Amino acid sequence: MAGPEAGAAERAPAVSSCPQEARLEGLARRTEFLKAAQARRQGTAGFLLQARRRAEAEADPALVRVGFTASKKIGNAVLRNRAKRRLRAVAREVLPAAARPGWDYVLVARPQATVARPYADLVADLRRALAGVHGTGGAAR
Repeated sequence: MAGPEAGAAERAPAVSSCPQEARLEGLARRTEFLKAAQARRQGTAGFLLQARRRAEAEADPALVRVGFTASKKIGNAVLRNRAKRRLRAVAREVLPAAARPGWDYVLVARPQATVARPYADLVADLRRALAGVHGTGGAAR
């Protein structure tokens, strides 16, 4: 039988072994969202991705900032919140490994599509949209 120290070691949180994972922070101010809206865009079936490279003086260059938008076109408050929850979950899964440090990203929900689209498809959409925005595949505008 193992002592209490063995149990504590098993419960220790896993430390990421991937040094390339970006730190995520949320966008908070309207001006940050507006700047992203005027930059690069990549549409997918589930949402619209807006992305912009920040100026060196704006924020920590190693930081990735992300925001979420769901307008009233999505539906009532319940549907808007569900859409944003799904987009946050997709971003938590994909962005730490795929996003580029020094960039701001905004995920804009699409009516009916963001809430109804299968989660795996949303994850694939974000990967494809990031590739398009960064010019590694797909078209960016």
